[in-house]
Amino acid sequence: MATLLFTATVLVLLAASLAVRIWLAQRQVRCVRRHRDDVPGAFGACIDAATHRRAADYTIARVQVDEVEAAVDTLALLALTLGGGAAALARATGTLAVAPLVQDLALVAAVALVGGAIALPFSWWRTFGVEARFGFNRCTRKRWAADVASAAAVTVILGAPLAAAVLWLMGVAGPLWWLDAWVVWVAFVVALAVLYPSLIAPLFNRFTPLPPGILRERVERLLVRCRFGAARLFVVDGSRRSSHANAWFAGLGRAKRVALFDTLLERLSPDEVEAVLAHEIGHYRLHHVARRIAWSAAASLVGLALLAAVARAPWFLEGLGIAADDVSAMLIRPGVALVLFVLALPAFTFVLAPVASAWSRRHEFEADAFAANHASAPALVAARTRLYADNASTLTPDPLYAAFHDSHPAAAERVARIAAATP
Repeated sequence: MATLLFTATVLVLLAASLAVRIWLAQRQVRCVRRHRDDVPGAFGACIDAATHRRAADYTIARVQVDEVEAAVDTLALLALTLGGGAAALARATGTLAVAPLVQDLALVAAVALVGGAIALPFSWWRTFGVEARFGFNRCTRKRWAADVASAAAVTVILGAPLAAAVLWLMGVAGPLWWLDAWVVWVAFVVALAVLYPSLIAPLFNRFTPLPPGILRERVERLLVRCRFGAARLFVVDGSRRSSHANAWFAGLGRAKRVALFDTLLERLSPDEVEAVLAHEIGHYRLHHVARRIAWSAAASLVGLALLAAVARAPWFLEGLGIAADDVSAMLIRPGVALVLFVLALPAFTFVLAPVASAWSRRHEFEADAFAANHASAPALVAARTRLYADNASTLTPDPLYAAFHDSHPAAAERVARIAAATP
């Protein structure tokens, strides 16, 4: 009975999540299409009708790709779980003449390869279909392939030791293995935050020091004014892959690195760049980064505790496609439970998406207010408006779709909040 109930719950949640995603996507398409020819009044003086229509068409094209990917992902998940795909991979890796830990690592790798193989066509479609159609793509096929290979190599180099540590702890650390695994996970997340800007990001982009001049002087004064501490300033060659503009900072402590895309510097004036950067600094100074790391740590602790609770439950394995005759053999393989848990988890956490999105939007508002207090609020509004136009961001999203999916506030509300926060 427990097996049937669990299977039915997974099926209902998967069907419901797919239905909601498609329903929301259709709402977004209808809303954006309905307002395609109507530039919101707040942007009428700076965004023309042709630019607004292009943004609408671009948004619709992206959402339509997302719809197809959502359907394919759901079918793939069903095939791997209830369809017996993961069970077949577990049996195949179980015949390898290697240590049990290596068998489980092979299982994790096999499932990851399946997921990667499913994701690749959509990455290609977005890059050489949607992005190229709207004039954003500058990535060659050779560079795209190199990026895929580099990302796969980084995943293996970083992910394999982490997976091996967790699987080993699941097998030898006793009932409270999940606490040890949590410590390992948190240490990994913190180490990644420190190492990413200096060791990983340069594998994909070229970072050159921000040259001396008016902009660098303004940025350095901003860092002092915001009490940001020591940070290295770089220009990123984002134009090699896309014409989209961006800015970010990453790292912790002395490893902090501020990165400005070359496309951003091409389009914005020094005071506008300063305002955008003040927003990014705001995330750090308002402890958004620390809060997100803390939230990730708390969520991972709950997730590992749940995994420990179901890992040796026959109903869990049977409910996700392991045949009854194979359950006994699979119960002694931690990798089987780990893989199935990771596959099934999104069906249960989908309902949390609007909560996470709302939290992220709140952080964006707070960072905007910080920027308005430490830089020029009019410059921040001008920069946001130009980036909306240049990046073809829709100005008229569907409210429900935005509440569920958007980590950044709607353009009109954001500009109004910045104006209200101006000293």
